Amino acid sequence: MTIRNTGKTILWIIASLLCAAHVSAQDFPNRPVKIVVGYPPGGAVDANARILGQLLSEHWKQPVVIENRGGAGSTIGTGTVARAPADGYTLLLASPAHAINATLYKNLTFDTATAFAPVAKISLAPLVLLLHPSVQAQSVTQLIALAKAQPGKLNYGSSGVGTSVHLAGALFNMMAGTSMQHIPYQGGGPAITALLAGDTQLMFAGIEGLAHAKTGKLRALAITSAQRAELFGDIPTIAESGLPGFDVESWYGLYAPAATPQNVVAQINQATNQVLKTAAAIERFRKLGFEVFQSTPEQFSAFNQSELKRWGEVIQSAKATLN
Repeated sequence: MTIRNTGKTILWIIASLLCAAHVSAQDFPNRPVKIVVGYPPGGAVDANARILGQLLSEHWKQPVVIENRGGAGSTIGTGTVARAPADGYTLLLASPAHAINATLYKNLTFDTATAFAPVAKISLAPLVLLLHPSVQAQSVTQLIALAKAQPGKLNYGSSGVGTSVHLAGALFNMMAGTSMQHIPYQGGGPAITALLAGDTQLMFAGIEGLAHAKTGKLRALAITSAQRAELFGDIPTIAESGLPGFDVESWYGLYAPAATPQNVVAQINQATNQVLKTAAAIERFRKLGFEVFQSTPEQFSAFNQSELKRWGEVIQSAKATLN
């Protein structure tokens, strides 16, 4: 074979590969897609994944399988996606723990900042600051004053070390200059039970905590988002009622392995945004306390970087760590 013919052959091979990649992206998906959840079935992350999975399955006319791989604060499931083929057929549905774990865990087998391609943020929900009725504070300003007058006397419960519920309290301490003590429990249920019993004085909880506020067993003082949320009625934000700039939300987002082609990421993003626009999707998420969210991969990537930085600083301030 001559040098000229060899060159033509190489060019033909390259062109064929590029063409095949283009066709593959155009046909995506042509087989089942898997969404990994780093938690057991039944929680908020799992609920988000199952709603989105069904919507995408109907949109793509392909099965979308939810795979629960719980353990180690979701890092086991996250690691499987980091090591998965970067073809768009294995995705991760994650929560703030994705950003938190990057600093919280010292022995991760992957680099959270570089191992994933952010695809889309799909939903969000604020937390609600609940007080035991014995706490004599009717506003965030009064709570801060009370905490400063009694350093270390107020305890806040959480569903575990490094959870967003825990770190919302750590961020509150950092911004307000208070020293409320963190008491971790084995899950949100036991933490609420402890608050109802008066074993702790406050907690940053999900929307499910509002049921106890409506019965008068707890007091809903404020929510953690920057803006008021329709699902939480007239409850003010922490930012507007005593701690300007405070903003914490439970968000849920879709990730792919880092080397996934950009056009595949874009297709998954477009499909996700499209299915989330429907009235049926909005209603299904709202019934569980979530507001749907639309973003480009670039916007979600920028948000992801800001979350890594913000929670890294909070974790270092709280001196929280897990192996």
